[in-house]
Amino acid sequence: MSDLTRFGVSLEKTLLDKFDRFIKERNYTNRSEAFRDMIRQELIKKEWVEGDDVAGAITLIYDHHRKDLLNKITDIQHNFQKLIISTQHIHLDHHNCLEIIAVRGNPSEVQRLMGLMKAIKGVKHGTLSMSSTGKEID
Repeated sequence: MSDLTRFGVSLEKTLLDKFDRFIKERNYTNRSEAFRDMIRQELIKKEWVEGDDVAGAITLIYDHHRKDLLNKITDIQHNFQKLIISTQHIHLDHHNCLEIIAVRGNPSEVQRLMGLMKAIKGVKHGTLSMSSTGKEID
């Protein structure tokens, strides 16, 4: 970020007041940093719609005592091995596990993987955190 460009933005006072509260709630040091983050977030959303190479994380919560659940999760992961960078399995308690799956690839394939994982009987919760490879958000 060696080339910074200053520009002005005109906003209604009420909108600016809301933005300033937003900045304070999220501990930004200034408006510029908050604005940059919002722009990056929109660029990441665009990558997930129009791009061909994205990154993200799938998180699953499930009861590992469910019959055949672990086999189904593993089978799906093997079928999508080209997308999966890494997995981490965490024991939350005697029954519940958290699985974090780092993914990279085509957005529609990543979303398809997420849909299949979340639909497995015994998965209590699943989310997809959509991020970027970093190439398109500089």
